Amino acid sequence: MQEHECYMQRCLQLAEKGLGNVAPNPLVGAVIVHEGKIIGEGYHRQFGGPHAEVEAIQNVPSEWKHLLAHATLYVSLEPCAHYGKTPPCTQLILMHKIPRVVIGCVDPFTEVNGAGVKQLQDAGVEVTIPVMEKECKFLNRRFFCFHQHKRPFILLKWAESADGFLSVKGKQTKISDLITDQQVHRWRSEEQAILVGANTVRVDDPELTVRHWTGKNPVRIFIDKKLAIPRTAKIYNHAAPTIILNQILHNEEGNLLFVKMPEEENLLTYLCGLLYQRNIQSLLVEGGANLLNQFISLGCFDEIRQIVSQEKYLHKGLPAPVPGLDPIALKVWGRDRIYVYQNLKK
Repeated sequence: MQEHECYMQRCLQLAEKGLGNVAPNPLVGAVIVHEGKIIGEGYHRQFGGPHAEVEAIQNVPSEWKHLLAHATLYVSLEPCAHYGKTPPCTQLILMHKIPRVVIGCVDPFTEVNGAGVKQLQDAGVEVTIPVMEKECKFLNRRFFCFHQHKRPFILLKWAESADGFLSVKGKQTKISDLITDQQVHRWRSEEQAILVGANTVRVDDPELTVRHWTGKNPVRIFIDKKLAIPRTAKIYNHAAPTIILNQILHNEEGNLLFVKMPEEENLLTYLCGLLYQRNIQSLLVEGGANLLNQFISLGCFDEIRQIVSQEKYLHKGLPAPVPGLDPIALKVWGRDRIYVYQNLKK
């Protein structure tokens, strides 16, 4: 089992490289081992591109291809058994007569969900599952949340001063370090959508794009019930697809989508349903205080990343939200500390 965990850890390292590029597909890494030596490895790099198993097999040198019939394939998520953007990986495994497959965890997607394991076992392949199941599920927590709870994975993020304030009321307030800003833009590149409230747009005039990191811009979402935000705001700059939740207009203008919300429906329930329908699996909520507190009070979140400055003091202003949880991790980033929380009661 220790040997299995060693190679599965490598699968997870490879899989993580696809973060921000494969959604709504899962992150998957694969390693092919023959007599204690890795002869091929790969990961799912891009949505619509080859799956991890395909890349791993392709990366086996031609002079070693005959070893596949005596090798073990390690893969962090159950191989697919259906036709999607690519053919089933189970067929490729069987075609190359790979006799043993070690799998991190079952795929919760209804088209797979055990079918891949069954196809392999029915064909006589020796299947070992699960291995490092907790770690494999955590890596794909966005994917699992979406398919099991029928809503996006929700990540709350904010920066607060050393004395616990988000900002001076009504004024644009810079808190986090420039190095931390790079990290925040990396987070943006890893999630499919980003959300702020109207007051944040009005006061901070954010662009909500990835500028200090390399990656894709998330779908921008902001709430403006009366459509009072002027079109001169940066969030209207067409740099990324943008959804404007309001109570007046339902219309599409290029990459701007105006969505008229039912007045009587709960905002967060409606939002989760809308994003699920649009196959958006993760949402980064960046503010403001009222919106963050709504998510926290309803327990409607999966993870919190709280940036706390070690040098910036405001002395007064908008109080920062209180996570109400114990942190699972603490990271020092420049002159800031980043506390990470998980909501295990969701």
